[in-house]
Amino acid sequence: MAQTTLASLPDLQSAELSVLLTTDEEVRELNRTYRGIDRTTDVLSFPQHEGEGADPNDPLLGDVVISMDAVERQALEYGHSLEREMAFLTVHGVLHLLGWDHQDPKDEERMMGKTEAILLGMGLTRETR
Repeated sequence: MAQTTLASLPDLQSAELSVLLTTDEEVRELNRTYRGIDRTTDVLSFPQHEGEGADPNDPLLGDVVISMDAVERQALEYGHSLEREMAFLTVHGVLHLLGWDHQDPKDEERMMGKTEAILLGMGLTRETR
């Protein structure tokens, strides 16, 4: 899924990232340690190209951490397949690595539109079961 996401974005076919599939407990610990937020979440992104001295030409984008507990819970909640939820969180995490955000309604709409377009390119719609 991460490869398909990168292939669908211009100039990122040779980019690299790591994906860690883990538990709510581990995601909560990472969120607390690195973001100062003491709660779990479905996906965390740790961009490689942040901060002083970061090389924007480095093909390594960073790390995406996905809670498999959240994948299962949210697939059930939204009524679609585990594959679709996993793909959604992967795309969402990769877009965060690329600097996309959803802090305000306009950015949220833009990011969701891009996410859905990538998922559609993978053949995964909201109705995918």
